[in-house]
Amino acid sequence: MDWIARMFPTGWIHFLAGGVAIGVGVSSLFVLTGFIGGVSTAYSAVWSYFSSRPHFRQEKFVATRNWRLTYALGMLLGGLVFTIALNHGEGFVTRIPAWQLLAGGVIGGFGARMGGGCTSGHGICGLGSLQLPSLLAVITFLFTAIVTAHVVRALGGF
Repeated sequence: MDWIARMFPTGWIHFLAGGVAIGVGVSSLFVLTGFIGGVSTAYSAVWSYFSSRPHFRQEKFVATRNWRLTYALGMLLGGLVFTIALNHGEGFVTRIPAWQLLAGGVIGGFGARMGGGCTSGHGICGLGSLQLPSLLAVITFLFTAIVTAHVVRALGGF
């Protein structure tokens, strides 16, 4: 059991609880509505409120934008509730500069749209429904993340 303490120095119960909550949430969304709870489509759906560009005016974005916006806001509110209620009002602190976080978010968001979905859509929902394209996407995401982390670390980035 010592290996558990080494792998999870801050404990593991909160990770288990988070995983169960995510699983129950996306499963409930699918069972109750038939919607797949990926996040990257929420970006395009929200832009459908503001943009007249044909890409953002597609029916799949316009027709689902209300629930997708609610879904995305629910994730933000969940983080806020965690920070206030369970983390004693202390946010997550990182040593990564803000510009690197922003660049990573932009690159990740662009890649998610190019990949036909994000890690939540492919990794949680796609794998859960045994979709081969999602398996390939998750393998690609993980491989790219591991290589990137090693390159950045080798360059002294963190």
